[in-house]
Amino acid sequence: MKSTHDLSRHVWAPSATLATLHARAKLLRSIRQFFDAHQVLEVDTPVLSQHATVDKHIDSFRTQQGAWLQTSPEFAMKRLLCANAGAIWQLCKVFRLEEAGRHHNPEFTMLEWYRPGFDHHALMDEMELLLRHCGVEATQAFDRMSYREAFLQNVGFDPLRASCETMRTFAQQHSPPPAEGLGEVRDAWLDHFYGSIVSPLLGLKRPCFIYDFPASQAALSRVRGEVAERFELVWRGVELANGFHELADADEQARRFDAELAWRREQGKILPPADAHLIAALQSGLPDCAGVALGVDRLLMLLLNAPDLAATLTFDWPRA
Repeated sequence: MKSTHDLSRHVWAPSATLATLHARAKLLRSIRQFFDAHQVLEVDTPVLSQHATVDKHIDSFRTQQGAWLQTSPEFAMKRLLCANAGAIWQLCKVFRLEEAGRHHNPEFTMLEWYRPGFDHHALMDEMELLLRHCGVEATQAFDRMSYREAFLQNVGFDPLRASCETMRTFAQQHSPPPAEGLGEVRDAWLDHFYGSIVSPLLGLKRPCFIYDFPASQAALSRVRGEVAERFELVWRGVELANGFHELADADEQARRFDAELAWRREQGKILPPADAHLIAALQSGLPDCAGVALGVDRLLMLLLNAPDLAATLTFDWPRA
């Protein structure tokens, strides 16, 4: 009988080993056990929608009939929150129009949950409990630092103050400049430094929370002065999760949708319809809450010290 290693050479065979399939099943059981113990309701929302995200950095798959595959269950789950569902969580498949790579696959598994009454700091506390329950070992508390502190520590300038000229000069003197000119777009420069220098240095000893991003990168979070109340979790240089103290203002959310669509139009990108159902739900009232999305496949990859995401997937994209 051929070994799993031998079978993996065949395109029809799984990309993950049998041991990895058992590890995945154990991880999913651990997640369910955690939320059952914390009395958080598991929910199930549609994979297909009449709307899609208009986020600048995420492109959606569209069916021939005009429906959209979800890139996250966020909007549907927020509608449940507005209907007084209380604390909720979900494990689901999500889809993003991007190339497969070491840390990416067009289809992947996401864990998302929402906690009424929490801000982003309280949700970081709970996320640390969850990850320890799922097998992440750390003798000390997970590291935490603000986005500003992470830049000051790893690149030496204040991301909330530095001009594009300052960042351009720094790139020329201390790091390879980006392949394409970033012009006078501050967030593009910040994303370049965060992705190429800051993030790879984070979470090398234990997972690290980075919180309070620039207000211009608020996405779906609340803004407090010059910072957005959101966080990312990075472990061994890999982004695992993105969380928000959730924006509840329907008018502000609509303005952000309009601004993102205008940017996508200028860039010649796909223009999905913004989620009108979400805006209507927010108008009825979203409880004060925090929410987070975690990449389950990436977590499994790091728990197993796997070489890439494909090694954790039953069938990766070339075999799907």
